[in-house]
Amino acid sequence: MSSKMKLVLETGQEFPGEGFGAHVPVAGEIVFNTSVVGYQEILSDPSYSGIIVLMTYPPMGQYGITDEDYESRSAGAAGLVVSECCETPSNFRYTKTLSEDMEDHKISGISGLDTRMLTHIIRDNGPLHAAIVPEETSLEDALAMIRNIHDDEDPFAKVSCTKRWFSRTLHHKWDVVVLDCGVKHSIVTALNGRGCNVTVVPYFSSVEEIMAFHPDGVLVSSGPGNPHLLSSTIDIINGLKGQVPLVGIGLGFELIALSYGATLEKLACGIHGGAPVRNIGSGKIITVNHHYTYSVNESSLKTTPLTVTYRNVTDSAVVGLENKADRVSAVLFYPEGGPGAQESDFFDNFIKAMED
Repeated sequence: MSSKMKLVLETGQEFPGEGFGAHVPVAGEIVFNTSVVGYQEILSDPSYSGIIVLMTYPPMGQYGITDEDYESRSAGAAGLVVSECCETPSNFRYTKTLSEDMEDHKISGISGLDTRMLTHIIRDNGPLHAAIVPEETSLEDALAMIRNIHDDEDPFAKVSCTKRWFSRTLHHKWDVVVLDCGVKHSIVTALNGRGCNVTVVPYFSSVEEIMAFHPDGVLVSSGPGNPHLLSSTIDIINGLKGQVPLVGIGLGFELIALSYGATLEKLACGIHGGAPVRNIGSGKIITVNHHYTYSVNESSLKTTPLTVTYRNVTDSAVVGLENKADRVSAVLFYPEGGPGAQESDFFDNFIKAMED
């Protein structure tokens, strides 16, 4: 099923196209993602909650949707903008098309747009908000939708669990607690695959509640929104430092940086998609997936005990930090490869820290 829809930017620019997915009006911040594959993981990643994602790679939906590849069954992206949506996927694992899945999860999509041009607009003018609406919607009504977008003061409550849950593995060696700010299933799977029983707890869990599980290590997960809003979680991180090995991914990286007194800056359009990073210690360069809109102000690190472990090769941004004395480390990229490469040694280093 398709119907005429249009994308409206807060600048007043309108781009007509073919609707797919839920066919309902949506509004939110729009970001572009440079990934070639991984649309299912991106749409179901809690870190994209409330965001309209523009995919720069032209065709999407070629391999359909697979039941095992969801990153979350709850909140995800609000909308999807593509050049072409494939309705006839080729993949022996697929169970439904991209459009069918988006309809089930109430995600609106629009295709037939010049995504290259839109990427330039977002890059040069971002951050931008946008709306996907029926073609007959007036520009005034669409802009009113965009103006009525309110920054959610607690987006984490939408994506975090409300009570603890477990993910166990055979012959486990380690017990890890994950502080859920919007955790991806592939992070939990990566830990299970390395012999870890995982207990996932809400982002507001106290230090006492976390340590009651007698963890060998704690992971602060990725998630959406402004890290400055999570002052209570930063206090929890401060209470955990030095007790057990502590690691953070994505939003967890940002919260750990703030807990040591570093400052963050919001980027104009953020970094979303695959990009190479350099391991400062080994010099090795790997390509990993990124999704962040805040970066560390490197000058602020001079007054902290943190050292840089990874840099983004394209812009030299700091994307890895550690404090060996406290047994704390964090990365801003996705080391578990969902989507993307799995060459990072981040989880293996976490296991070694628990062994030591």
